[in-house]
Amino acid sequence: MIIRNVRILICMNTIYYEAHNNLYLNLTNRCSADCIFCIRNFADGVYGYNLRLSKEPSTEEIIGALEGLDLSKYREIVFTGLGEPTLRLDVVLAVTRWLKNQGLRVRLDTNGHAALINPKLDVIAELKKAGLDSVSISLNAESEEKYNKLCKPVHKNAYRAMLDFVRGAKEAGISTRVTVVKIPEIDVEKCRKVSEELGSDFHIRLLSEAASKEIRE
Repeated sequence: MIIRNVRILICMNTIYYEAHNNLYLNLTNRCSADCIFCIRNFADGVYGYNLRLSKEPSTEEIIGALEGLDLSKYREIVFTGLGEPTLRLDVVLAVTRWLKNQGLRVRLDTNGHAALINPKLDVIAELKKAGLDSVSISLNAESEEKYNKLCKPVHKNAYRAMLDFVRGAKEAGISTRVTVVKIPEIDVEKCRKVSEELGSDFHIRLLSEAASKEIRE
C-alpha cells in the first residue's frame, strides 16, 4: 500500500496519514498554544503514525507526496497534525488551491489564532479565495479565563480572536464547527451554548488514551 511505503521512507517526517476515510496533512509541530490535554504532550502521534517532524515539508514536497495517491477515495483532505497549520498559512493556501484543482473537499483544523499569527492578512478571505470547504476550530473552554488556563495561548486575546475566527468563517460561507475535548475541567454544555450563539456546528472530541492516562496519574 502506498501510504505504508511512504511512511517507512520518511520515518519521522510523516507528511500525511489516513483515518476515518480522510487523509490528514501534517505541516508543522509548532503551535501558538500549549493545551494541557494536547496529544503532543503525551505521545509522538496518533493512529500508530509518528508525527514528529525533523523538518517541515515544503509545498513542493507535500504536493509531490500526494501526487502518487488516489485522493478521490478520501472523504476530505484535512490540514491538522501535531501543530497549528496556520503557522504555515502560505503552504495551507497553496496546497488547498492544488487540491481544489483536483476536485477534492478540503478542511482546516485550527485553534483559530490565525489572525494573531498572520496580522497583516485577511486570513479568512484568503482561505475562502483558495477554496477551503470547511473549518473545525478548537473552542475548548466556555470562558476566556478558563481558556487561558487550559490552552496557554502565546498571544494575548487569543480566546476572542478564536471566537472572531468562528464568526468570520461562517460569514464567509465556509462550513464551520467548533469542538471541545471532554474533560472534567470543561463545561461541555456551556460550550455547546457558545457554539449555538455563534451559529456553528458543535462536536465533542474524546481525550486521547495517552493523555487520559497521564492526566489521571
